[in-house]
Amino acid sequence: MSVTDGNTAARTTEHVVRTDDGAKLAVTVRVPSLRVIGSTVVLSHGWAASRRMWQEVADRLLAKGHSVVLYDQRGHGRSTLGRSPIGVERLGDDLATVLAAFDTRNAVVAGHSGGGFAAMSFAVRDPGRASMRLRGLVLVATAAHDQDTPDGEVRMMGNRLFSWALSRPWLGRRLLGQTMGPQPDRAALETNRRMFAATAARVRADCFRSSRGMDLRAGLMSVAVPAVVLAGDADRVIAPKLGESIAMTMPNARFERVPGAGHMLPLEAPDRVARAIVELADR
Repeated sequence: MSVTDGNTAARTTEHVVRTDDGAKLAVTVRVPSLRVIGSTVVLSHGWAASRRMWQEVADRLLAKGHSVVLYDQRGHGRSTLGRSPIGVERLGDDLATVLAAFDTRNAVVAGHSGGGFAAMSFAVRDPGRASMRLRGLVLVATAAHDQDTPDGEVRMMGNRLFSWALSRPWLGRRLLGQTMGPQPDRAALETNRRMFAATAARVRADCFRSSRGMDLRAGLMSVAVPAVVLAGDADRVIAPKLGESIAMTMPNARFERVPGAGHMLPLEAPDRVARAIVELADR
């Protein structure tokens, strides 16, 4: 399906990409209606979110002339689960499938939180393939290690009472308040709540369980593409020091803290995230 988005002067098409284990990934491609089109940017969201996470960032990228590919991670949004269990390597392979489906080369990939795990997993699994597909990486509120979610938190993610609470707007926003900085925008909080509540409890639990034992640092030492690593200085979900560790490990990366922001940077600081992406896309 192809439609024209008058608000952002873009042509939008919807696609379904099938993985090798039978998952169907829902993908949106937005191309600016300009004579000269810049780089392609692929946006990978985190756990219990969806493509909606990136809307504000995508609008800014389109205004700068860049094409945008957004997809729902397996089990999220309109994407289905496949035969393989959810895992960091599996999600990296899903990203590779999306890039290959559109023959995307020299792209900037931006990954938020668990989407950052997927982006880094893709890059470290095959650095040669990554160098062909990637112009750069923007890693947002994410980590390469130390993501061993305690059993109690995993159980909570799959708990029916927690799901019920998320479905109540006021209560759900209160429960997820710690994901943002000290002065969160109410609309951004509500967007986050809706995405979290729309994600199946089993998927939430499996995602938070999947990063146990993850350590991508050794592989990142061989990923030479330019990278920008962003972290909110008030992030209480993934400590900013873990983002700084990524930038110290990669040979061509820099780290930046975003003042006053928490974990949900694409919602809290879309201008700053878009600037980091454009910085690499315009190189």
